[in-house]
Amino acid sequence: MDYPAPAELVLASTSPYRRELLERLKIPFKIAAPEVDEAPLVGEKPPALALRLACRKAEAVRHAWPDALIIGSDQVAVVGNTIIGKPGDFTNAASQLKRMRGERVRFHTAVCLLNSRSALQQTALVTIIVHMREYSDEQIERYVLSDTPFDCAGSARIEGLGIAMVEKLEGDDPTALIGLPLIALCKMLRNEGFELP
Repeated sequence: MDYPAPAELVLASTSPYRRELLERLKIPFKIAAPEVDEAPLVGEKPPALALRLACRKAEAVRHAWPDALIIGSDQVAVVGNTIIGKPGDFTNAASQLKRMRGERVRFHTAVCLLNSRSALQQTALVTIIVHMREYSDEQIERYVLSDTPFDCAGSARIEGLGIAMVEKLEGDDPTALIGLPLIALCKMLRNEGFELP
């Protein structure tokens, strides 16, 4: 590179799952809370929504971090033609899991790395297909009471007991399912001069 990398690495997210994933890279980073309206645009497809929101989140904190690499990420889960979000409570989580039973759920996870100094954006979209088991209502209740996945899109925390609700996964990067595609992000960081193993 002909110029030094920006001074800071910033995660534009308050998600504990994204923070834990980024910590795996053993690179110091700061956290910033982006204020972004996450409502889809009229006619917007789920992959486009995930990409747009990932970039909007990075842009939302750019003014506060003028010399940084800012990571924005977003995930949109879809069963059939329906977007499913974070359930928020037991009733909604159980309802989501009943809707997903025996179905294929697509998780579109986007990441944007914004160089706030140059305004250069790198983006990637990773889709993971989750095949859900034919579980019973009793298994749903036991799972939701045990794992309380109320802040998890699709109500199955794959890094926890939610893995027991899954038949199989299809995709290139399992970290994308948790909320931050690290394989793509590592490539972006290397493009910006980070030394990663």
